[in-house]
Amino acid sequence: MAPPFYALPPTAYGGIERVCFWLAEGLVDRGHDVTLVGAGVSPTRARFLRTFAEPQPEGTEAEATVEVLHAARAAAALATLDLDVVHDHTRAGPLTATARPAPTLVTAHLPVAGPEHQSELYEAVGRLTPLVAISEAQRRAKPGLNWAGTVANGIPLDEYPFVADKDEFVLYLGRMSAQKGVHLAIAAAREAARRLVVAGAWTTPSERAYFEQDVRPHLGEAVEWVGEVSGALRTELLSRAACVLFPVCWEEPFGLVLAEAAACGTPVVALRAGAVPEIVADGETGVVCESPSQLPAAIEAATALEPGRCRARAAARFGVDRMVEGYELIYRRLPRVAGR
Repeated sequence: MAPPFYALPPTAYGGIERVCFWLAEGLVDRGHDVTLVGAGVSPTRARFLRTFAEPQPEGTEAEATVEVLHAARAAAALATLDLDVVHDHTRAGPLTATARPAPTLVTAHLPVAGPEHQSELYEAVGRLTPLVAISEAQRRAKPGLNWAGTVANGIPLDEYPFVADKDEFVLYLGRMSAQKGVHLAIAAAREAARRLVVAGAWTTPSERAYFEQDVRPHLGEAVEWVGEVSGALRTELLSRAACVLFPVCWEEPFGLVLAEAAACGTPVVALRAGAVPEIVADGETGVVCESPSQLPAAIEAATALEPGRCRARAAARFGVDRMVEGYELIYRRLPRVAGR
């Protein structure tokens, strides 16, 4: 069960929806009978149940209503199926877990510590269903939650082209959010005398305000904003960039773009926060910095790293097969709801 805000798979932004689609496809590949719940239409090979004709806007005043409608419509549709397990990646969906005999598992995609943490949400949800962390850092940040295990997000490696000969530009790819540190990426690229390509857009009014105040005034020849990118352009930028900048200012629960960059053979320059040290091997697939002042020098250090080692680490740790196998192990351990 995916959130209702982006297509499955999304064309640009939508990391949770992207993971849900890849997980469903991976489970189908392993012979499982899979139903994928989401909004809009999907090319998935799983059975697809849609709760809305189109993906719904995120970050609006109607978001809570959309979440509840999505959960209610999904629950009604799932009640007609003979299920072994419901794997929920939404916020409101777990509230319906105790109404069916099949056990529900919830993946915690949001941070549980630091700015914008959702620990209260997962404390409440964890009383109803087991939780899965997407990094050990996320799990350590709140060890008292009802964790059933940790499963790193996985990506389909064959969809990410490996490029050994990089261009000179550096890349920021993600939301226009203060917590993602776009302003720090701009400052670091300027000091390192590197052209920065900023790819992404805002999803909420506060992110739009941040872009207008802290990003737009710096745009020009040295800082190029290309907006939200998708498909071939997205992977082209990831694979051609000298490095990807990831100066996050929150407790990052995973950071899917870190694995995507590695798959393209592109090193990452990041601040140490949350799961970053788990995803980026310092000195091997990127440079992990302790403070923003270290970012400019780290850009030059990262460009000397071997692209092949980045790709090899992505293949060993972040493939879809590894993610699917991790969830299969947890699915099999889940008991059916007592008394139902």
